[in-house]
Amino acid sequence: MVDATKRAVSSADGDEAGGPHIEASGTVIAVEGDQAMVRIDASGCGRCTGPGGCGGGLGAGLACRPGPTYRVLNSAGSVAGARVQVILPGRTVRRSALAAYGYPLLALLGGSVVGSELGGEAGALAGALAGLCVGWLQLRRAEWRCRSDDSWRPTIRP
Repeated sequence: MVDATKRAVSSADGDEAGGPHIEASGTVIAVEGDQAMVRIDASGCGRCTGPGGCGGGLGAGLACRPGPTYRVLNSAGSVAGARVQVILPGRTVRRSALAAYGYPLLALLGGSVVGSELGGEAGALAGALAGLCVGWLQLRRAEWRCRSDDSWRPTIRP
């Protein structure tokens, strides 16, 4: 959700184990019940057209566009127009990356090895495809399991 250039902070108000969390500044643009739509500030050095910046053209346009908008749990009760900090537990980023990249890749490779042993090259291709499907199903299962758990969701504080 947040740019990798944002700082990781370690404090007692991080995730439940007191570990690091990721923060990004943003502005609440709308509030819907216990949810808030937050536009994250654009990242980068901010000197896109100035001396020492990235320059003009396509690179500057991509780096300097407005930040993305996300639906965030509004535990702080913020109102539209308020400046807030979006906080995401560090474990969420690590586990999400593992689920999105690690599980499908390992399932693909495992299916390929098993298929190769059972049926040569054609078996390896079929096993890789089957493994990729299993990895995708594991990713969906992990998403459904975490969807109802608020500890995985970003929150805001004023």
